[in-house]
Amino acid sequence: MADLLWDDVHCFFDPDLMGSLPDVRVPNASLEDWQAVLDLVAEKGWKCQYSQGETVFPVPRAEAVLSRPADAECPDLRVWPTADVLAIFRFHADDEVDFDVDLRELQGQERLDVFCGFLREIGRRLDKPVLMDPEGDSGHPVLGFDVEADRVVRLVDPQVG
Repeated sequence: MADLLWDDVHCFFDPDLMGSLPDVRVPNASLEDWQAVLDLVAEKGWKCQYSQGETVFPVPRAEAVLSRPADAECPDLRVWPTADVLAIFRFHADDEVDFDVDLRELQGQERLDVFCGFLREIGRRLDKPVLMDPEGDSGHPVLGFDVEADRVVRLVDPQVG
């Protein structure tokens, strides 16, 4: 059974309401959590690309990425859990795993199921919640992986309209 039904949450995937690139994050993370995410990507065989600026490199260890000089460019890791869905991880800080998704790619039940599965994989691996906030509105999650429920759940009621 699906974690969420498209008809119940489609407003959370409306780029006009949420911004096209909502913030997805694992708060209270650690260097070990970042490494666990990198290991998960490799284990699942998800297509990925690590880059600093325009230069592509092999995926390094989390410690190497997060210990870069303060003035160094922030690298990113692009991960495709399926060919049509992209998550872009940003290595801003070691205490929060954060990534962006493009809501325009997450339309309909099938894509929602892929997204929920991706959040579930990360949440289970880290044994931590994975939260989605509206773009630029961090700290106000609308949905996320709930560790106790072992599934993705709504955290607020959808807007009526």
